[in-house]
Amino acid sequence: MPDPTTPRSVSRRAVLLGGAAALGTTAVGGSALANAFALPGAGSGRPLADPFTLGVASGDPVADGVVLWTRLAPDPTADDGKGGMPERVVPVQWELAEDENFSRIVQRGEAQAAPELGHSVHVELEGLRPGAEYYYRFRAEGSVSPAALTRTAPAPGTMGELKMCFASCAHYGEGYFTAYRRMAEEEPQLILHLGDYQYEYAAEDGDVRKVLGPETRTLANYRQRHAQYKTDPDLQLAHATAPWVVVWDDHETENNWADETPEKPDSGFLDRRKAAFQAYYENMPLRSTAKPKGIDMQLYRRLQWGDLTTFHMLDTRQYRDDQPCGDEGNVDCKERLNPDRTITGSEQERWLLDGFANSSARWDVLGQQVFFSRLDNDVDDGVEFSTDSWAAYVANRDRVATALGESKVRNGVVLTGDVHRHWAAEVQTEHENTDSPVVATEFVTTSITSGGDGSDDGKQDVLAENPHVKFHKNRRGYVRTKFTAGELRADYRVLPYVSKKDAEVSTAKSFVVEDGKPALNEA
Repeated sequence: MPDPTTPRSVSRRAVLLGGAAALGTTAVGGSALANAFALPGAGSGRPLADPFTLGVASGDPVADGVVLWTRLAPDPTADDGKGGMPERVVPVQWELAEDENFSRIVQRGEAQAAPELGHSVHVELEGLRPGAEYYYRFRAEGSVSPAALTRTAPAPGTMGELKMCFASCAHYGEGYFTAYRRMAEEEPQLILHLGDYQYEYAAEDGDVRKVLGPETRTLANYRQRHAQYKTDPDLQLAHATAPWVVVWDDHETENNWADETPEKPDSGFLDRRKAAFQAYYENMPLRSTAKPKGIDMQLYRRLQWGDLTTFHMLDTRQYRDDQPCGDEGNVDCKERLNPDRTITGSEQERWLLDGFANSSARWDVLGQQVFFSRLDNDVDDGVEFSTDSWAAYVANRDRVATALGESKVRNGVVLTGDVHRHWAAEVQTEHENTDSPVVATEFVTTSITSGGDGSDDGKQDVLAENPHVKFHKNRRGYVRTKFTAGELRADYRVLPYVSKKDAEVSTAKSFVVEDGKPALNEA
C-alpha cells in the first residue's frame, strides 16, 4: 500500500498508459504536502474526502496558453448534483511544470471553486512557450489531484505536424469507454470531441452499465449525469493525456433539439436548456467566453495550430431552424430546400465564411456535428435524407461548401460525429447536383459506445447510391489523424465490442488527402 505522505508524481508513460487515471487521489499532509505542492492555503473548515473523483482536464490550447479544469466532488453522483460539496467557496491551488516530477515549476496559483458553478475550476493560463508540453495538477482540502499532461499550440508562422484524434457519441449505458483508453494510447497532441459527450436518457432494459438518475431535466440531473461519466477511468485517462477541444450536439441537452424548439412539446424546455448549458460549462475545459448567459452560450470558436491547421468549431444546434418534414428521420420534402432555412444561424455563418476568406492555414478544418456530404439513404428510385443533417438546410450547406472552394481555403476538411458509424466522403459544391465539383473531404467518426457493439454491415447498396462516399463501417471507435504540410492521413480505428471491457483496437481503413487535391486516396 502506498505511503500516504509520499509526494505524488507521475511519469509521461504512466499518464499516457493509465497511471493518472488509475492512481486516484491521495491525501497528503505535513512536510510532505509542503514539499509536494508548496502553495499557501489548504482550504477552510473541515477537510473533505477525496475531492478529485472526476479527474482533471485541459482544453482550448493556444500558442501561449491553455485551460486547466477540475471539479470538486467527494460524492460525485449524489442525487442533488452537488457532489458532496458544502455551500461555500473552496480555494483550489494549481501548478504547472515542465517535468512529471514537478521539479521545474513554470506557474502556480489559486482559483476559487464556488457552489454557483458546481465547484468547478477553469484556469486560463497565459505566457507559456508555444508548442510545449506541460504537466499540471491541483490541490484542495489537503488532497492532491492526479497529474496530467497538456500542451500549447505551435507559434504562428510554424508548420510542423499534428497528431490528433476525434470522437463523438458516448452513451454510458450502452458500453464501456475502452475507445477513450485506446485513443489515449495513441499519444495524440490534441483530441476533438464533436458532441454527445453524455446522454440525457434514464436507464433502459438491456443497458450494459447502469445509468443513474431520471432523464436529465434539472441542473441537479445534468450535474449528476456528467459526474457519472467523469468517474469513468478510461475517460479520465483520455482527458489526462492531451488538451481537448469540445463542442456539443443534441444529447448534452435533449435529442434533436433545435434552438428554442424541443423534440416534443415541452413548456419547460428553456429551463431545461439553461440547466444543460450550465452543467456542460461546469464539466468541460472551456474558456470563460463560453460561460452561459441564461439560455445562451457562445460555443463556436476558432483555434489555430501554427500555420498548419485552423479549427473552426461549429455549433449546429443552438441557432438552427427546426427540422423539416416533421422531423421524421429519413424522408424527402420541399421544405428542406427553402433558401431561408439555416443550421448555423446567420451570424455564425458570416463568422465562418469570414474565417475562410482570411485563411492562411494549410488545412482548414470544420469540427461539427452532423452529416455534411450528400447521403441518399434510398437505394431504389427515390431519395431519402436525414432531416437532422445538413441535407435539411441545403442552401446554408451549399454556401459553406462553395466558400470552401472559392475562398482562401487551401485544403478544406469536414470532421463529423452524430451517426454512430464511420463514413468517408468527398464533399461536392452542390448538395442536389451529384455532378458538381469536389471541394473538400469529410471524415465521419463512429461512436465511442452508442449503438452497442455494432456489426460488419457494409451498406454496400448505400455506397453504390452515393459514389462520392468511399467508406462505411458499423463498429465503435474513433478516428486518428496526422496533419503535415504535404498530406492529411486519417485512420479509422475500430473495436470489436464495447459490451465488455478492454477490447483491442485495429484500423479498418486509412485514407490520405494530398495537399491541394480534395480527394480520398486509400492508404
